[in-house]
Amino acid sequence: MEPRVELYREALVRLDRGERVALATVVSTSGSTPQKAGATLLVLHDGSMRGTIGGGCVEADAWAAARQMMRSGDSGLRTFTLADDPDEPGGDVCGGTMDVMFEVLFPDVPAGAGPA
Repeated sequence: MEPRVELYREALVRLDRGERVALATVVSTSGSTPQKAGATLLVLHDGSMRGTIGGGCVEADAWAAARQMMRSGDSGLRTFTLADDPDEPGGDVCGGTMDVMFEVLFPDVPAGAGPA
């Protein structure tokens, strides 16, 4: 089965459990990046992840953005610059940029039950 289908199935399972999830999808890239458009990362309510948008520092930054958005309930587009920072050896060194769309998905809430 295609990996993306498995991510969507996992998202549905978690939503059925009453949990929020965040889906991060690379929508465009420029220059050298670890993944290209279409790469997807699912961040679960417990902080675990499925899939990848590139690993390393960019994935850690995306994970943090997804967790913050899950708390606030906001979705949105973020740009990540993967440029080597001489003050942080071993950081993002690919040299490109990635635009990532974060979609926070909410479980169905029965009328009068309040938010998850």
